[in-house]
Parts: sequence; structure tokens; C-alpha cells
Amino acid sequence: MKLHFSKAEKIFLMVFLSFYFAFAIWNAGTVEFPEGVGLVWQANLPVLGIVINPLTVIMTVAIVFALISIGIKFKKSLSFIPSRFQSAIELLLSFLYNLVEDTIPVEELVRPVFYFVSTLFLFIIFSNILGGIPGISVSPTGGGLSINFFNDTWYPPTADLNTNLTYALVVFVASYVFAIKHKGLKAWAKGLISPNPFMLPMNILGEISRPISHSFRLFGNIGGGSLIALMLSYLTKYTLVPIVVWGFFGFFIGAVQAYVFTILAVAYINAQLE
Repeated sequence: MKLHFSKAEKIFLMVFLSFYFAFAIWNAGTVEFPEGVGLVWQANLPVLGIVINPLTVIMTVAIVFALISIGIKFKKSLSFIPSRFQSAIELLLSFLYNLVEDTIPVEELVRPVFYFVSTLFLFIIFSNILGGIPGISVSPTGGGLSINFFNDTWYPPTADLNTNLTYALVVFVASYVFAIKHKGLKAWAKGLISPNPFMLPMNILGEISRPISHSFRLFGNIGGGSLIALMLSYLTKYTLVPIVVWGFFGFFIGAVQAYVFTILAVAYINAQLE
């Protein structure tokens, strides 16, 4: 279907877009960022003396309950004639299962690894997508806390390095558990001194670097991407750019990074099993 504009309509559109972008450029030069934007809300636990990000805890619990609710709904709606909801969930899980089946060399470990990495994937992709949906955000200010409604997106737990490092360490430990279960403790320990005992320090450094790189990759893309998207959105207010930016970082980059994290988790487990 082709759109046809008259000469008068073309002139109107050109004039309108010229004023529109001129106003947007003027706004970019005069924009002032709200107090506390980009800062993280932190709270001290008086008993343990631990500093936490309350939003990370709140959103993590919310995502867990959302996933449990979706799982219950999926189980109750199972049918020989699948609905769109059932078909979408089955398609996603089949994709993840095929990924694990093609990568993990030990047949009896395919299903346990699938349960493990699919849980990680679902949590991470739900968390990342929150970074593309306008919602309630909390920022620290000089006088306390500033609660903003729909001036920012919901806070994704994966924008917190603590979350990413925790899941990277879970993958790290799980890969050892699967390897020891398959090879035995003695055979697995021999891998640390392969091809000779002089390689032990290098092998240990290599193992330690895995959860560090695994967590920082996700944190850099989600945490850093959220800050970039926030700044671009304030600089381009009153245009359609913020919608495109938040959608790109929240949905596209979020889905890609969840997939990358899952691929690396499967690869690390596979490396321990070989």
C-alpha cells in the first residue's frame, strides 16, 4: 500500500518536522537531569551490617512470583489443542532443550542441565525486559529518596552486579557438580593439573576468570545500557527517540544478553564434562 501526499501536505509535513526537530535539538541543549538520576538506592541492614539495593530484592521477588504464576497457568492450560500461550511457551522451551541436547555430551545430564539453564534464562530475560518498560523508579537524593512514576523504566535486577555475579557463581558451582557426578571427584581433580602439574596455577586462574567475565558481560550490557538509554531519553525528550532507545535496549539487547548468558552457561558445563 503506497501513501500519496499532495503538494500542500508535503509542505506541511516538512514544516512540521523542521519545527519538531528544531525543538528537540533546543531541548537537548537545555535539559536538566533530575537529582539522583543514575544513582543506586542502598540500604544498610543494621543486624548484619550488609549494604543492599532494596530495588534488586523487590524486583527479584516480583519476577520469581511472576514466573511461578506463569508456570501454574501453563500447567493448568495444557491441552492437546494448544492455545497461543501454550504454543509460545512450548516453542521457547523446545528451543532451549535442543540447545542443551546438542551441546551436552552426556545423555543422562541433558534434562538436569536443561532445567537449570532454562530457569536462569527465564529469570534473566524477564529481568532484562523490565529495562524497556516504563514504571516506578527510586533514586537517592540529598534529602532522602525520590520516587519517579514513568520517568524511567522498572529496575532490572540484572543491572545490579551482585545479581549477575551470584548467578555466574551458581553456574560455576553447578558445572563442577555435574562434572564430578559424571567423572568422579578424582578424575575431575586431575583436570586441574592437565597437561602437567606446572599448569595448576594457570588452570585455577582460568577457572576463576569464568564467573568474573560471565557476570561483567551481562552487567555491562544491562547496567551500562540502562544509563545510556536514560541519558539519550532525556536529551531527546518530545521525540520518538526514547521509545526506540528503551525498546532496543530493553527488548532486543535484553533478549540477546539472556541468550548469551545461557549459551555461556551451557558451554562452561560442557567444558567440565569433556
